[in-house]
Amino acid sequence: MNIYVIVFLIQILAEGYGISDVHIGYQLTLAIPSAYTEGFSGRAYLMETERSLPNFRTALSVEAINEKYWCSLDIFLGDVKVWTSGHLSKFYTTEKCLLELTRYGDLRLKDQNERIGWRSGTSGQGVERLHLLRTGNLVLVDSLNLIKWQSFNFPTDTMMWGQRLSSATRLTSFPINSSNLFYSFEIQYDKIALYLNFGIWKYSYWEFRPSIEKNITFVQLSSEGLELFTGKHQKIDQITSEGPEPLRFLALGNNTGNLGLYHFSAEKGKFEESYEALNTSCDLPLAYCRVTNIEGLCGRSRAEMLEVRGATTVLKGIPNKANVAKEVCANQCLDDCTCVAAQYTNSGECFLYKFIRGIKQVESESGLIFMVKRPKGKDEGHGRHSGLQKWVIIVVGVVDGFIIFLVLGGVGYYIIRKKLKNSPVTGQET
Repeated sequence: MNIYVIVFLIQILAEGYGISDVHIGYQLTLAIPSAYTEGFSGRAYLMETERSLPNFRTALSVEAINEKYWCSLDIFLGDVKVWTSGHLSKFYTTEKCLLELTRYGDLRLKDQNERIGWRSGTSGQGVERLHLLRTGNLVLVDSLNLIKWQSFNFPTDTMMWGQRLSSATRLTSFPINSSNLFYSFEIQYDKIALYLNFGIWKYSYWEFRPSIEKNITFVQLSSEGLELFTGKHQKIDQITSEGPEPLRFLALGNNTGNLGLYHFSAEKGKFEESYEALNTSCDLPLAYCRVTNIEGLCGRSRAEMLEVRGATTVLKGIPNKANVAKEVCANQCLDDCTCVAAQYTNSGECFLYKFIRGIKQVESESGLIFMVKRPKGKDEGHGRHSGLQKWVIIVVGVVDGFIIFLVLGGVGYYIIRKKLKNSPVTGQET
C-alpha cells in the first residue's frame, strides 16, 4: 500500500506541477495507507509560483500524527510550511483525503464518506478559480479577479513578506505536546507582544513599544524588517533585520515561542534567522534554568511565601494589585489556592502566577522580589537562605509532569541545537 501511495504522488506531480491556478470542478485525491505508519508523510503539489527558488507551492498533504492520518491543504516556501488549513483544527481521515473546488465555488477537504473537514465558505459568491499569488497568498477569485477568500486573512504561525496583520489579530503556535499551552504573537494598539497562553490565562514574555506614542493599526513585513503603522498609513517604528539579505517571512517558533525574521541564504541553500526577539535560551518562556519542581499549596496555615532575590520570570501578566506592600502581595498569593508564585516590584506592583516557567537570574538590585509558595516550616538545611543562593528551589508543577518532561525536553533539544549551530563543525538548522 505504501508503494502505491508513492507512485500516486509522483503521477500527480508530473501532471499538475508548474501551474498557479485551478478552476471550479477541480478535484485531487490522496490515498491513505490501510495500516498506520509512524512518520508517514504524503504530499501532492497542485500549484506553484515562478520557477526561481525558493518558490511557493500549494500541496494536499497527509501526515501520520497520534495514531491517525491528518489531511490538510498547505502552502510551502521551499521546504518550509508557511500556512495550513489545519492550524486550529486538524481533519483526520481514513482511506482517502480529497480536495475539491466545487462548481459553486466552495473549496473543501473531504474524506471517503463525503464528510467535510474544512471549507472556505465561499459557495455562491461567484468564485471561478483558486490562485497562488507570488507573495504566497492563496486566493479564491471571481471572473473579475476580485478576491472572495484569501489565506492571508487566516494567519497561522507565519507572516509572509508583504502580509499585513491588523490590530487585535495574532499569530499562534500549535499546542505544545497536545496540551493547552501555546504561544501567540499579538498586535495591540500600544505594542506588539509575545504571550504564553495556558487555558484562560496568558503571560507576556516579550514586547516592543513604538518610539512614537501613537496607536498601532497594523504591522507589515518588508524586506528590511517588521514595520508598525498608524491608521493613516504612517510608519511609526520598525524592528530591523540584522543582515543585508531581504526578508522572506516572520515565524513564531512552535517549540520555543521565539519570534524570528528569516532570509534565504543562496550560499547555504536554506532559510536563516536575520533577527531573534529573544537572544538567550533563559529568556524563552519554557526555559529550564537551574530549577526543580515544587507543588503549589493553599492557606496561610499550610504554606508560606519564600523570597528568591536575584530571580525573576520572563512571563509577565497584568498586575493583580498596585500600590500595595510586599506583605499584602504575599498574602494574596497564600489566600489564592491557584496561585503558586508572586512577583513584587519596588513600585508596589504585585503579579500573581498560576504556573511558573522561564526562571532566570537577575541582578539583586533590579527592584524585583520573586516569591514562591512552599510548605510552611520546610527545613532549608544550612541556613534559611542557603538554598536560594544555590537555586535548589522552584518551579511549580501545575501542568502534568509528563507534559512538562516533553516540553522541557523539546526546549533542551533546541538549546543543544543552538550550541551546535554556533560550533565550527556543524551548520544551522532552519
